Amino acid sequence: MFIPDSIYYEKEIENYKLGKELLEKYNNIPKVIIDSHNNIEEMRKKQNSEFPKMKRNLIIGVRKTHKFVENHKVSDYLVPYTSSGCTAMCLYCYLVCNYNKCAYLRLFVNREQMLEKIKKVANQAEKELTFEIGSNSDLILENTITGNLEWTIKEFSNTNKGYLTFPTKFDMVDSICNIEHNNRIIIRMSVNPEIIINKIEFGTSRLKERIIAINKLKKAGYKVGILIAPVVIIDGWKKEYEELIKYLYENLSEDVKKDVFFEIIFMTYSYVHRMINQETFPNAINLYNQELMTGRGRGKYMYKNFIRQEGEEFFRNTLNKYFPKNEIVYIV
Repeated sequence: MFIPDSIYYEKEIENYKLGKELLEKYNNIPKVIIDSHNNIEEMRKKQNSEFPKMKRNLIIGVRKTHKFVENHKVSDYLVPYTSSGCTAMCLYCYLVCNYNKCAYLRLFVNREQMLEKIKKVANQAEKELTFEIGSNSDLILENTITGNLEWTIKEFSNTNKGYLTFPTKFDMVDSICNIEHNNRIIIRMSVNPEIIINKIEFGTSRLKERIIAINKLKKAGYKVGILIAPVVIIDGWKKEYEELIKYLYENLSEDVKKDVFFEIIFMTYSYVHRMINQETFPNAINLYNQELMTGRGRGKYMYKNFIRQEGEEFFRNTLNKYFPKNEIVYIV
């Protein structure tokens, strides 16, 4: 369980049941009252080298933004939900692009308000909609602190319209395996070769643990998917990723293999990542490769078209070899 070094919180959280519970839960942790979870001057002034220490803090507030963003992958909308940021420190974390070194875990206590809007939009729609509630955080991780995911699944199981989905890199799923979900929840496990998990995805669950978790979730009746994401082009990447896909084939349960779907996402990177990683993890793998990368907007990088095309062909062929009947939803 994550035990923060300090808690920064908005006074308003005391008006919410979850806010009171979290303050009581961490009653022995030093606390600082802040005006806004979005603007903590003390944090903004810290050096990049203090990034790991900043990740040891917990920020608690009330989410003010509730704008749904259209999406056309595995969901219809990306939805702001009960957390943003994370305690893990993946070297490529896309949240760093948005929050810079302030990509620490923030919790939002007004969950009833957020879920009620999702239900309202789902019920008013002419078709079944899917809502991505985990695009800004990892809800399996967050759940170990708040119990929000258990609460969300139980509350949403009462509806007969709409689906919720989220990705995860963590294996702490036991608490959601014995609750009613009404087949309204889609859980996608993000995987990578063990070398990438060990050397790049700091603070996340091991590959073996993630596969055990996805088997548990399927046994519990959840619809499940596999994200091979992000694809990182390292020396011998084809060998590493084919071994990963073979490992999935050998260790996923037969029930999972019947209808699991795949998403493939190539890594994007940024100047901000480079600066933080150089100062915080000077001995880590350098993910920036000038020969393979090109600019993607201001200060961002993506793999060049030739390597992405080569990669897409590789993944389609390799997945077809081991999972010929399973859908690849997209490759980006």
